Amino acid sequence: MNIKITKSELEYIKVWFAEYVNTFKSDNPELQRNIDIKRDHTYRVTEEIINIGNQLGLNEDELNLAAIIALLHDIGRFEQFKRYKTFSDNKSEDHAELGVKILKTHNIPGEPDKEIQNIIFCSIRNHNKPSLSEKETETCLFYSRLIRDADKVDILKVVTDYYMKVTGQKNTALVLELPDTPGISEEVFKALMNKQSVDMKHVRNINDIKLLQVGWIYDINFGPTVEIIKSRRYLEKLQKVLPESKEIVEIFSLIHSEIWHGMN
Repeated sequence: MNIKITKSELEYIKVWFAEYVNTFKSDNPELQRNIDIKRDHTYRVTEEIINIGNQLGLNEDELNLAAIIALLHDIGRFEQFKRYKTFSDNKSEDHAELGVKILKTHNIPGEPDKEIQNIIFCSIRNHNKPSLSEKETETCLFYSRLIRDADKVDILKVVTDYYMKVTGQKNTALVLELPDTPGISEEVFKALMNKQSVDMKHVRNINDIKLLQVGWIYDINFGPTVEIIKSRRYLEKLQKVLPESKEIVEIFSLIHSEIWHGMN
């Protein structure tokens, strides 16, 4: 598909995004802190997607489309937290689907080619799904994989920074209000040892959510993304904040010996 997205179209989305987020400005420190977290996350994901896209050799129009998808991918998060005071889709509603509804209500991204709109909406809907349907178009799948990679890279930054803080204010929204109990779920362990991503329905505590994030390595789509994760040592950081146990050692041994070194 021949992608045509001008710089002015991208700039329009940037301005709209900033103005939309500003409508959630609040005197409530907890609400404002989480709105800021998602705003800053969005800007970093946009940088990451351009970085990965450049390494994949995308042209300017393709990079502009990727940047628009990144700017809009989490647009549902702001309304979600305002409405439900949580980032847990299980406790509220699917933030990707909510985001598409919001974009359609506001007629964003405007009036580009219908096919381009479909790619944007498709990629947003797919960015948080457990897996992708091969029934989607090849172009939709490419951009869905691209936003999934960029999103994971920045979430790994956010959560490892948070987990490794010795002191500082706790933010239960970042760990989806999960309890900080010992041990890990058997289903989580089995999924990772079978080289599968973890299903959120099996996540019971903070250790499980950390392992779900470890399991994202089984769902990385592009070589440059792997190299970013390696160079920033995100998996090593996650291992440091997990308990020392036989199961944890087995999980990381598998990743390092059979998966990690074979990825490129």
